Amino acid sequence: MGGRKFAVLLCAEDSDYVKKIYGGYFGVFVQMLEEEGETWDMFKVSRGEFPEDNEIGGYDGFVITGSCNDAHGNDPWICKLLVLLKKLDAMKKKVLGICFGHQILGRALGGKTGRATSGWNIGITQVELQSSRIFTSLKMPAFLSIIECHQDEVWELPPKAEIVARSNITGIEMFKYGDHMMGIQGHPEYTKDILLHLIERLLNHNLIEESLAEEVKSKLEAKEPDREAWKKLCTSFLKGKLL
Repeated sequence: MGGRKFAVLLCAEDSDYVKKIYGGYFGVFVQMLEEEGETWDMFKVSRGEFPEDNEIGGYDGFVITGSCNDAHGNDPWICKLLVLLKKLDAMKKKVLGICFGHQILGRALGGKTGRATSGWNIGITQVELQSSRIFTSLKMPAFLSIIECHQDEVWELPPKAEIVARSNITGIEMFKYGDHMMGIQGHPEYTKDILLHLIERLLNHNLIEESLAEEVKSKLEAKEPDREAWKKLCTSFLKGKLL
């Protein structure tokens, strides 16, 4: 598997905490997904840094991160990202979208995204994996717990997309499109400490109520996300190891 190249399309600004402990969100993703002999690059797309058209072909796969922005917004960089994702689809490049990345991927392929009717979903959510052939080779359990932190969701997917996970809170927790594109609403890369610092940031910016923050924190202690299973799933998808 030597010599393979991957890129993280960074859609958020790094918090000081994540920068200090993990080397930024890029570091968090590389820690989860990197295997020996691979090259990982970063493009800060939310700052307008994009791979050139002649560079795209050199990459085996792309990861789109979470973001504070709305996937249904029309900021110039979001519009540019939609164009890039359509190109990657045409080239059948592997693309893994996480949270905002999942939503923007759904939108790029012709689906609809917007504010979740149920409001913020913050904490550890149990998602139910649907019977899809992508899980067969991995022997995945029927349910997996994942850290979530979002107030938007994918409302509707294009006809060719397959919903591969649901939860009581979000109808489209995960989808795949062809064998090359997959979106996950939760954060397989997050640890509980990253989420706790994120809750503090949301609180400080008055984006969530203190009562919600306290409720989430109290529930977090009793649960653990299935990080190893998600790591295996994301890595296998991105590297083309799924049957």
